[in-house]
Amino acid sequence: MSAQCDITARRLAGSPLGFFERYLTVWVALCIAGGIALGQWFPGLFGMLSRLEIAHVNLLVAVLIWVMIYPMMVNVDFASLRHIGDRPKGIVITLVVNWLIKPFSMVALGILFFEFVFRDLIDPQSAKEYIAGLILLGAAPCTAMVFVWSQLTRGDATYTLVQVALNDIIMIFAFAPIVALLLGVADVIVPWQTLILSVLLYVVIPLAAGYLTRRTILQRGGEARLAAFTARCKPWTVLGLLATVVLLFGFQGETILQQPLIILLIAIPLILQSVGIFLIAYGWGKIW
Repeated sequence: MSAQCDITARRLAGSPLGFFERYLTVWVALCIAGGIALGQWFPGLFGMLSRLEIAHVNLLVAVLIWVMIYPMMVNVDFASLRHIGDRPKGIVITLVVNWLIKPFSMVALGILFFEFVFRDLIDPQSAKEYIAGLILLGAAPCTAMVFVWSQLTRGDATYTLVQVALNDIIMIFAFAPIVALLLGVADVIVPWQTLILSVLLYVVIPLAAGYLTRRTILQRGGEARLAAFTARCKPWTVLGLLATVVLLFGFQGETILQQPLIILLIAIPLILQSVGIFLIAYGWGKIW
């Protein structure tokens, strides 16, 4: 085995989970509480930060997401993209789960809970609005955070990029008809500016920066230097994630404190769907 292959093998093997990764759930919970508290203590500051947006994309959140996904983008090996077709399982599972299962399971859970289970707790008009929100959420697969979870689980950066890119392309064309079908309306206003800007900010620009960084490091120091660089960058992924959690919950802290029951009721179908989708995808991957 060549020296380059040996270095790559050691990188893929990884090391034991670090302190932050091992207790990530604890840090996220603390950041949620901290974000809500900071939002109450400094409402003016968080109000100002929440208004720093373009096409409904908050610029500060975008910067933190760049911090999260940049190390992942540096690991993308463009030379191996041509071999992605040799492993179709992950692509097929991702597309089927995201577009044929996730939106429809979300609307089913929304109707079940808000029209039946929680019927005595929420008025009919609010129930319809919450179901509509769940539909909009269920029809739009995550983009930026996929890179974060892949990085934290030592996933294949190149394969993750292909999965995200395919989902983004499909979302541009399929979002409107799926939402129209599930909401039962014919005229759906698609936030094109937000969709396109999100793809540019969370995929195209970080990918370009990661490619240029990877190319420069490989030219100057080879795989060993690249491995050292990505190791130094890895803590920033977790720090960016935690800072994003603090910021988002700081933005919504007042709403959470004023309507805790509503937040809890909305969270129940979301949690059930997230767990269910994970089990479906994981189980399918295991038996394929």
